[in-house]
Amino acid sequence: MFDALTQKFSSVFRSLSGRGRITESNVADAMREVRKALLEADVNYHIVKQFCKDVQEAALGAEVIKSLRPDQVMIKIVFDELVKLMGPVDTRIYFVTPGPTVILMAGLQGCGKTTTTGKLAKYLTAKGKKPLLVADDLQRPAAIDQLCTLGEQLGVEVYTERDTRDAVRVARNGIQHAKTKGCDVVILDTAGRLHIDPEMMGQIKDVAAAVNPHQIYLVCDAMTGQDAVNSAKAFNEALELDGVILTKLDGDARGGAALSVKAVTGKPIKFIGVGEKMEKLEEFHPDRMASRILGMGDVVSLVEKAQEQFDAAEAQKMQTKMAKGTFGFDDFLKQMQAVRKMGGMSSLMKLMPGMGGLGQIDIDDGEINKIEGIVHSMTKQERQDPDIIDSSRRRRIARGCGRDVQEVAGLIKTFKRSRDMMKALSGGGIGALKSLMSGKVDIFSAMSGGVKIKGPQPRHRSPRKRR
Repeated sequence: MFDALTQKFSSVFRSLSGRGRITESNVADAMREVRKALLEADVNYHIVKQFCKDVQEAALGAEVIKSLRPDQVMIKIVFDELVKLMGPVDTRIYFVTPGPTVILMAGLQGCGKTTTTGKLAKYLTAKGKKPLLVADDLQRPAAIDQLCTLGEQLGVEVYTERDTRDAVRVARNGIQHAKTKGCDVVILDTAGRLHIDPEMMGQIKDVAAAVNPHQIYLVCDAMTGQDAVNSAKAFNEALELDGVILTKLDGDARGGAALSVKAVTGKPIKFIGVGEKMEKLEEFHPDRMASRILGMGDVVSLVEKAQEQFDAAEAQKMQTKMAKGTFGFDDFLKQMQAVRKMGGMSSLMKLMPGMGGLGQIDIDDGEINKIEGIVHSMTKQERQDPDIIDSSRRRRIARGCGRDVQEVAGLIKTFKRSRDMMKALSGGGIGALKSLMSGKVDIFSAMSGGVKIKGPQPRHRSPRKRR
């Protein structure tokens, strides 16, 4: 997301890096490029104008710290202004007692509202809540079936009434059903509508008036840019929104909606959809998003993803195995699968400081499947003790996974070498580490399927001259 905008900002900051100090002239030049970048990102014109004015005033009024370069000062100023533009945001959902807490989902046709309803249910389930989904979209064919399928996948109950067109009745009955079932949250999936359709807008206003929801979220497709912002403004006038959920933000290279919606509507972005899977719904944090836009990564989100996938006791167990040199292929697979659940290598790189540009490099996470195929073709004993794998075993493994023997041999050699290096690092064996460092291991190539092993090369001595 925001790749184009990140590149533009990086170019602006690089142009300032060679300057000795911030002046009115170089700030004006920089802001001209920033203005152009934001307009190309489909940010609202009035917001761009005010943003550039605020940044320019802050830059010219800033006392430049001697240890910082002009580009560093400008990055800090732009970061602060981006955070102010998109925030503040409180992502917490305040639950009522006694329940259930009622959340109404609204949105345009085709914005991904029903899918987002399922994602929100998964998010709440992970928070220890018991949600009930109410299929209140009685307009779109198969909308009820879609929500039921999502509910079945998530293990969440879905309330339906297929013999009526009365959305108000379904909403009321769904909330009453939640009370009898002990559900503490009700999510109403209403019909998608156009904000220019007065009949449909009237229907959702009737539903909101009848059930008095505690939270009303508008689901917007981020890829529609200013259309998403305009629809948010229209829905807010009709419903008094509590927040916006931006979907398909992972496919939005511009970012105009994310940067405009809060300033135009006054309503915060609560969540963002960053993928098709049910777990791809994230809380929106302006400071983290500003950091991503400026190519500074998002370490906090990276740590949170890691904490979700890595158990502390399991991590300690792995560390002990590394120190003893008993780290096997089964352990290796567990770590690879955890990385995959965190979003894959490409998405993780975008969260690492200074690695944002590498997100554009095509890192094929599908290569993990090749490595898994090789490992799964090994016996249990071979996975636990790779040292027993000789040439005949390598041939058998290669036949079992349909890979080349050289690929199998390369992966095994690289694994052994990295295992030994981890043991040396864990045990503090400086002498052993120095001997390992005498040759270079291209681990990334091996993991990517290329299995290019760069070990210590034999010395080629020139023949001695006969005397």
